[in-house]
Amino acid sequence: MHQSICTQVVSFIETGNLGRFKASLRENVLGSPKELMKLSVPSLVYAVQNNMAFLALSNLDAAVYQVTYQLKIPCTALCTVLMLNRTLSRLQWISVFMLCGGVVLVQWRPAQATGVVVEQNPLLGFGAIAVAVLCSGFAGVYFEKVLKSSDTSLWVRNIQMYLSGIVVTLVGVYLSDGAEIKEKGFFYGYTYYVWLVIFLASVGGLYTSVVVKYTDNIMKGFSAAAAIVLSTIASVMLFGLQITLTFALGTLLVCVSIYLYGLPRQDTTSIQQGEPTSKERVSGV
Repeated sequence: MHQSICTQVVSFIETGNLGRFKASLRENVLGSPKELMKLSVPSLVYAVQNNMAFLALSNLDAAVYQVTYQLKIPCTALCTVLMLNRTLSRLQWISVFMLCGGVVLVQWRPAQATGVVVEQNPLLGFGAIAVAVLCSGFAGVYFEKVLKSSDTSLWVRNIQMYLSGIVVTLVGVYLSDGAEIKEKGFFYGYTYYVWLVIFLASVGGLYTSVVVKYTDNIMKGFSAAAAIVLSTIASVMLFGLQITLTFALGTLLVCVSIYLYGLPRQDTTSIQQGEPTSKERVSGV
């Protein structure tokens, strides 16, 4: 579905007609095997990340999983510094870890005993979540680097990346549920609601690509955190979800972290170095 949306965007926004659309695909997809291989890297890494996240959730309590998985936020910031040669001020690093803590508190749901004993391997779970965190940071920053290293269209880059993703996903689906697919068909159980969810997820994926293209992966983390807060508030209004103290505190941390990260670099740097700010210089203090 995501692939279909990207294709339509390229067709109607960039090319304008079917002939130019086919020429664009021929040039950027079929005629660029190196670019396809380059974009297959984040696609494969994302596939590993998703499987490791599932393995971690199967071997850890939900609360432990959601807390440890938020390490992807500082991991993304570290990958941004190492892979893109960027620098973050001390205040920005503080805001990144503050965001991480805020997201943990917003999503915090104390585990409740269900009476069902599930065999878990915590060591395997922590190992899996460590791999998932590293994959999340690396794949996101790698994709950002590819997007910003050339003038190739964002939509074409999405097509290049998700072609390999489709292949990997199909192989995984047929290896795990091949017999049921042969018996009932690939789209068995797909209702209108399922298609709606797929469509919304596809639009969300495209939106994420736009955010990465014109800002960075760290800002994507901040926008995702804000989305978590907004969706929880919507749940309160629509489904009567009760606001807790941890949610209120987490929301406050998320808002403050977004404000701190967005402060102008020159002002934060001058404050850290003990130099007068622009306001002080104007006033002559």
